[in-house]
Amino acid sequence: MNLTTSLLVTGFVLACLAAGVWWVLRNPAFSIGQITVGGDTTHNSAASLRASVAPKLTGNFFTLDLSAAQAAFQSAPWVRKAMVQREFPNQLYITLQEHVPVAHWGEGDSELVNQHGEVFEVGDSGADEGRIPRLQGPEGQAPVVLDMLRQLEPLVAPLDAHISALTLQARGNWVATLNRGAVIDLGHGTPQELAGRVNQFVGTVKEVTARHQRTLDSVESADLRHAGGYALRMRGVTTVRGDAVPTAPTVRR
Repeated sequence: MNLTTSLLVTGFVLACLAAGVWWVLRNPAFSIGQITVGGDTTHNSAASLRASVAPKLTGNFFTLDLSAAQAAFQSAPWVRKAMVQREFPNQLYITLQEHVPVAHWGEGDSELVNQHGEVFEVGDSGADEGRIPRLQGPEGQAPVVLDMLRQLEPLVAPLDAHISALTLQARGNWVATLNRGAVIDLGHGTPQELAGRVNQFVGTVKEVTARHQRTLDSVESADLRHAGGYALRMRGVTTVRGDAVPTAPTVRR
């Protein structure tokens, strides 16, 4: 008799629990009724994010997969990270962190590099980021190229110039383009070796151009791969610069 009673009571309790769970899962009061978006929304409005992401969310307040919801918001253009929090009884609060672009990546405008060296896609909306430099290199090397840019950029500042493009070629050769238009072949090597070549170039190029009645704006290219010097090409003039005295210029027609 006692065993039968215990089984009946246990069954009744389990039935009540099941009914309660069913009620929670089906009760519209716990359906996600409001999504609040905060944080960085410079490139995405809160309204557009709710409209694009909400259809991807399944479940109610209790059954919603927060990891899936986070991934859905992070799939939106410009969104780097999303933190999703439940707010009882039927709300979600989303805190966004957007990518901060510091450079273009590759030849087009659809890919950018953020301050962490991460490449992200933005489609045509990246076209207005035209004043940032352009980086290129093998796949997965964006952090390396960005780090090199940050090391070389201060070195060209004495020329009142900045690096508008930096490329890491497949064989490890570095090529920089200044905003004045000069293409600088840096060669390959450690960051310290490249910095030494750039410092030599920056420290002497004004003297070389002045001797040939030219300005820095006349420099078309420089090849820094020469031991102890560099080859410099100005409009109509080519020189080879050593540690102290340049050789006689060779005019290319």
